[in-house]
Amino acid sequence: MTVPVLAQVVEVPSNVNHLFDWPAVLPFGINRVVLLMFLATLATFLFLYLPVRTPRVVPSKMGVVVETLVNFVRNGIARDTIGPESAKYEWLLIPMFFWLLFLNLFEITPLIHFPVTSRMAIPALLAGLVWVTFVFVGLKKHGLSYIKHSLIPPGVPKALLVLVIPIELLSTFLIRPISLAVRLFANMIAGHIMLAVFFLTTASYFVFEPKVVAFAIPLAFAIVITAFEIFVAVLQAFIFTLLTAVYIESSINVEH
Repeated sequence: MTVPVLAQVVEVPSNVNHLFDWPAVLPFGINRVVLLMFLATLATFLFLYLPVRTPRVVPSKMGVVVETLVNFVRNGIARDTIGPESAKYEWLLIPMFFWLLFLNLFEITPLIHFPVTSRMAIPALLAGLVWVTFVFVGLKKHGLSYIKHSLIPPGVPKALLVLVIPIELLSTFLIRPISLAVRLFANMIAGHIMLAVFFLTTASYFVFEPKVVAFAIPLAFAIVITAFEIFVAVLQAFIFTLLTAVYIESSINVEH
């Protein structure tokens, strides 16, 4: 079988950009990535709203699942990290966790197989939102002294301030959002490429050499990586939300 025919069978991309650049499917440049963002937003709303829309003495099974997950974010992330003031920021942390989770899980969703967070624009946008949030929280609570306390840790000798201030400026106001975005982007894009490689290898072996041994090994790896990517999808949503809470807490208690 020739390579062009094989490409039609297993959809071998001519270059790696085809794994990530999807053409517009609707007016105004709306492509599948944008549609998946809309779908994740709708899924987040329905997931959080439908099970609790009607008060019940005994919650449904889905209601128990939703309540458990929401309490996990509320107690395990927001309250444990931020403390008594966590209720003010649950409006951000709870939807963020579930929205990121759905975006990440699209990687292993049948007929989609695309983690939207593997497009740098989405992690960068979220990281920018986090940056604006924790800076706003710090300025609102402490005024301009927030900048002073952020750049000058207590107890630092004056002779070292010429070194400490630039380091704190970069680490707090530049490195934080960059690392937040890159961590999510890099983990999701790496998993997406690995899945594409192993599934395409499986399909290629099946077409060229239809023997069990030929495609069983890459198929086994693909299945294992798929299971691992479910874990990564949940973990990355958790880490992003947790670090958001950590940065908010550091702005609230900047003097410490």
